[in-house]
Amino acid sequence: MDRLTRKELKSDPLAVELQHSVEFVTGHRQQLVRYGAAALVVIVLGAAFYFYRQNQTETRRELLSKAIQISQTSVGPAVTPDAPSYATQQAKEEAETKAFTEITAKYSGTDEGTVAEFYLASMAADAGKLDEAEKRYRAIVDDGTGAYVSLGKLALAKVYASQGKTADAEKLIRSVIDKPTLLVSKEAATVALARVLAPAKPKEALALLAPLRASERTAISKTAIDAITDLKLQ
Repeated sequence: MDRLTRKELKSDPLAVELQHSVEFVTGHRQQLVRYGAAALVVIVLGAAFYFYRQNQTETRRELLSKAIQISQTSVGPAVTPDAPSYATQQAKEEAETKAFTEITAKYSGTDEGTVAEFYLASMAADAGKLDEAEKRYRAIVDDGTGAYVSLGKLALAKVYASQGKTADAEKLIRSVIDKPTLLVSKEAATVALARVLAPAKPKEALALLAPLRASERTAISKTAIDAITDLKLQ
C-alpha cells in the first residue's frame, strides 16, 4: 500500500480523531491524575474506535458502490470514449464476481456484505446454478442484517419452489408475512406465497389474492390482479 501523504493523513477521520485524543490528554493532565489514567484512556480509545467504525462504514459503502457500477457497465464497444465497458459478458461477470466476493469476504455480517451476497446469489440463480444460489440465499437468511433478510427469504423460497420443496418455501414466506419489513410488505409476501401454492393448491392461492384484489392501494390491487391472471386462477 502506498504511504499516506501528510495531506491525506489529515483528511483521514481516524487520524484526525487520534490527534484530537492526544491533544485532549495533553490538555487535561490534572484530570488524568485525579480520575486515573485507566478511565481516561478508555474514553479516548472509545472515541477513536467510534470514528474508526465510521471510517470503515464509508469504506464498505464505497466498495459496494464500485461493485454495483461494474454490474451496470455495458458490454461491447464503448458508447463514448469516457464510458467504461467490457469486451465480453464473461469478462464483466468475472469482474462482478471478484468485486462482490471481496466485500462478502471482508465484511460478512454488515449491510454491505449482505447486499453483496445478494448480488452473488442472484447471479448464480440467473446462471442456473441453483445449488450455489440456495447456499448464498441461505447465508443471507441465517447471517444477513436487517430487512435484507426478508428479501433473502423470498428469494430462497423461490429457489425451493423451483426444486419442488413447496413446504420449505411456504414456511419461509409465512415467516415474512408474520413479520413484514420495510423491504417486503405483508401484501407482497402474500402474493409470493400465492404464486408458490397455486400449482398444487389453486383455491388456497385465490383465497389469498382475492382480498388484495379489492385493496384501495392501487399498486397492491394491480399486483394481485396480475398474479390471478398469470396463475389462471379465475
